[in-house]
Amino acid sequence: MHFIPIAIRGPLFMILSTGSYVANDTMLKLATVGLPPYEVLFLRGTAATLWGIPLLFALGYAKQIPLILDRKVLQRNLFELAAILCYVVALANMQIADSTALGQITPLLMLIGSSVLFGERIGGLRIALIGLGFIGAVMVAQPTMQGISVYALLALGNAAFAAARDLAGRRVTADVPGMIVAISAVVVVLVGSGVAHLMSERWVTPETYHLLLMAGAGLFLIFGHFFIFMAYRVGPTGVVAPFYYCFTVWAVISGLVVFQQSPNALAIGGILLVVASGLTIVSLDERRRRLTVVA
Repeated sequence: MHFIPIAIRGPLFMILSTGSYVANDTMLKLATVGLPPYEVLFLRGTAATLWGIPLLFALGYAKQIPLILDRKVLQRNLFELAAILCYVVALANMQIADSTALGQITPLLMLIGSSVLFGERIGGLRIALIGLGFIGAVMVAQPTMQGISVYALLALGNAAFAAARDLAGRRVTADVPGMIVAISAVVVVLVGSGVAHLMSERWVTPETYHLLLMAGAGLFLIFGHFFIFMAYRVGPTGVVAPFYYCFTVWAVISGLVVFQQSPNALAIGGILLVVASGLTIVSLDERRRRLTVVA
């Protein structure tokens, strides 16, 4: 990681995180055809656990595995569980554009929380650029907001819990490896989704096709958890949070490659706005760093 310039570490990790999450969500969406949503989450969690535990040993974290149950790590990942349980129900009952658009308030909630809890100074220009990124994300999602109901509230709940998750992640001490936090999130969601499935769904025997999708989704899920945690660990919130909007960019790519859905002119304009606002924020941060060094 040391060969990556400091100014771009946080944004780069967020871009990798959102890409990993969208790859996971794409496989998740394909698997929900024929399987109940909480069962899909449970199968994905099982696959991610089977990937993750050997990975911890391979990385030399065997002695630190008990940190999966660290109080601050569990607190972060209980918020993750609440977010995903809200999200999967909203996604199953709303147009994906609407649930995606409502989820884009997460960076704004992160900035407010960081300012209140950690005293981070954001600045008017950066807030304006983040606002442009939000507008760009909505241009990509193009929500219709038809049939707004309790499911819209669940989509907003997902955004709020995701922001709480990342704020709680800031309190995890530096001696806890990011991969430990990621695998802890996998285990917590596995248990929670299993309970939710038993309480509300009937088991449907998955086909080989479903299991292969869940194996891929589980692997990408691990890296999504890892990179989003590391993004906020190594970078300031005001610089990292706007790159959460790359979620919509990756979603367009997924729609084009997997579902043959071509973006229209408005979506392309939104992508350019997201990219431009993000690059401008990184440029401002790099300039601030240079001025600090000179001073």
